[in-house]
Amino acid sequence: MRKTLLAASAVLISLSGAAYAQTTIVTQDPVTTNSTVVLPGEVRTYVMEQSVPSISYEGEVAVGAALPETVEVRRVEGYDDYAYTVVNDRRVIVNPQTRTVIQVLE
Repeated sequence: MRKTLLAASAVLISLSGAAYAQTTIVTQDPVTTNSTVVLPGEVRTYVMEQSVPSISYEGEVAVGAALPETVEVRRVEGYDDYAYTVVNDRRVIVNPQTRTVIQVLE
């Protein structure tokens, strides 16, 4: 009887270990998740302090979306990797080379 219980316990333990081994973890590339990029504090402060007119735009203004050439973007002084504009009353930080939205400031 004791051998039967030990054998049954061993089977249960091995099955529970197999169940843990079956766990699936799904990860996504940060570029496609629309996650927030951590900006230097000076860039955010600079963009928030600038007084620029808002541009009306019918397209989507979201992280990863590229703004058309008709939308004027301005460089952030001292930070060549960042530019900004105000679209539909929302301040956005963009990559000046690709015009891709990096972050939408709220």
